[in-house]
Amino acid sequence: MSGRALRRAALIGVALALSGCSAPAAEPQAAPSPTATPSAGAVATLGRPVELATELEAPWGLTFLPDGSALVSERISGEIVRVPAQGGTPRTVGVVPGVHVSSEGGLLGIAASPAFAADRTVFAFVSGQDGNRIVALTIAADFGSLAVGRVLLDGIQTADRHHGGRIAVGPDGHLWIGTGDAFEPENAATPDSLNGKILRIAVDGSVPEDNPGSSAIYSSGHRNVQGITFGPDGTPYASELGHRTWDEVNVLRAGADYGWPATEGTAGSTGEPPIATIHPDEASPSGLAYAEGSLWIGALGGRRLWQLPVERGTATGAPIDHFTGAYGRIRTVEVAPDGALWLITSNTDRATWGGTDPRPGDDRILRVEVNKA
Repeated sequence: MSGRALRRAALIGVALALSGCSAPAAEPQAAPSPTATPSAGAVATLGRPVELATELEAPWGLTFLPDGSALVSERISGEIVRVPAQGGTPRTVGVVPGVHVSSEGGLLGIAASPAFAADRTVFAFVSGQDGNRIVALTIAADFGSLAVGRVLLDGIQTADRHHGGRIAVGPDGHLWIGTGDAFEPENAATPDSLNGKILRIAVDGSVPEDNPGSSAIYSSGHRNVQGITFGPDGTPYASELGHRTWDEVNVLRAGADYGWPATEGTAGSTGEPPIATIHPDEASPSGLAYAEGSLWIGALGGRRLWQLPVERGTATGAPIDHFTGAYGRIRTVEVAPDGALWLITSNTDRATWGGTDPRPGDDRILRVEVNKA
């Protein structure tokens, strides 16, 4: 058996243990909550969540600024608001023009420029009427307004659902963008489509010379990527929403194909295998962050925070769940400058799958300290 086949067989064994079934199912099923298997070594633990901000409306993306404050994008309103470093009332910065709202589209991920203090630039994933695009926004010095500076990338097909939407600045200084298949699965396997892909561009919109081809496409065969993060060694990770069988956590490799639509998670034989899978009833992963030896994954339908211990692109333990049902859907997870996690809930965004009734004060931002193993 090849090394690739051995890795896939091992993943199927972990996935079966998590779902409590005898074989991967192709249709929805009632799966019990995964039981955490002890890791090979000690893993980080979490402190008690502290509420930093409330009354957000369908928040989606979050990015930190040099002063420790954060900007948050609201999907439906198209607004960007600023939250103080120590928490407090969010203040509106401005409304991003040209946002078209659909069941899952609108103003999605945002990421501050590495040189924000000098260039006042924030990058955003915007769903428009005729297509999705990546834009550079200029934030006023007093945080009282914003303007679109330029469009960095367009030509991303739009739809009612499956936009992807996460955007992150990597340790290489480039923009990494997760797109969805626009509810047309074949897009993910179509070489000249920007949908169902991980895209990688320079902050000026150009294609990096070390991309695997001449386009923005870094990897393909993805269904709906809403989480991107990087390990301390630079390893890029992504979380991906599956269909009925498995959600995925992947290590991103230049030019690699991740199998969709022929393969979903470990159900199928095509594409690069994921490093972990979780049943969609327990996950529907969105935000993704790395801290203290683990990936931290926000779950929408699963209404919890997942922890996946990793080291240099390998899962070192099974997923561990936290805060199950306590705060509802978790859309975004980011690491603050002080090392704590900031979590954004997504309970007022009821148009999307897996909606839950908002709680008083929703939506909110929670701060959670990560304790070293």
